[in-house]
Amino acid sequence: MTPPSQPELTTPGTAPLETAPRNPWARSIGSLIFVSRWLQAPLYIGLIVAQLVYVIVFMVELYHLIVDDVIGGITHINEATIMLSVLGLIDVVMIANLLIMVIIGGYETFVSRINTDGHPDQPEWLSHVNANVLKVKLAMAIIGISSIHLLKTFIAVGNMDEDGVRSDAVGASYTPTGVFWQVVIHMVFIVSALALAWIDRMSQQTLAAAHAEKS
Repeated sequence: MTPPSQPELTTPGTAPLETAPRNPWARSIGSLIFVSRWLQAPLYIGLIVAQLVYVIVFMVELYHLIVDDVIGGITHINEATIMLSVLGLIDVVMIANLLIMVIIGGYETFVSRINTDGHPDQPEWLSHVNANVLKVKLAMAIIGISSIHLLKTFIAVGNMDEDGVRSDAVGASYTPTGVFWQVVIHMVFIVSALALAWIDRMSQQTLAAAHAEKS
């Protein structure tokens, strides 16, 4: 006597899904594509070298600030010159922060987990990093860098000549048209960051709605 067959557990109104064994070639190609993510590892190592270069640049700029601008002109310190030098240092730091976000966030998102859970020095944003969050944070960092450059321009053109052109200590010239387009580009960065943040928020709302429907 043959035992009764077990009923198939299917959703009403749908046909049972048949899972066919995957082709060995398809598995091999899929594995190769998955392993190919490690080709990005040398790129992040190269960014670490670039960050080392920025450390050297920072130290050189700091040396010129102390020796040339402060000690060399201790009797007639120019506040605008000091401010421009300090803004240059801040610019280097913000670019280094941008590199850190790209190195850590990009490696964590696209290559492999770093496994820093529980580490006291783990960045706060790394616990919930993904491609959308990384893009928003990079956009905010670019806005910060652009703000520093715009502030340096505003300080440099504070005493612009009547013809609209002024050369600063390093030989850079400014025109009303150039300053105008710098402001426009900065506003484009801001609008782009707002658009990315809005897209990220819409994606989170869509995922939350999908989870709510399943539960």
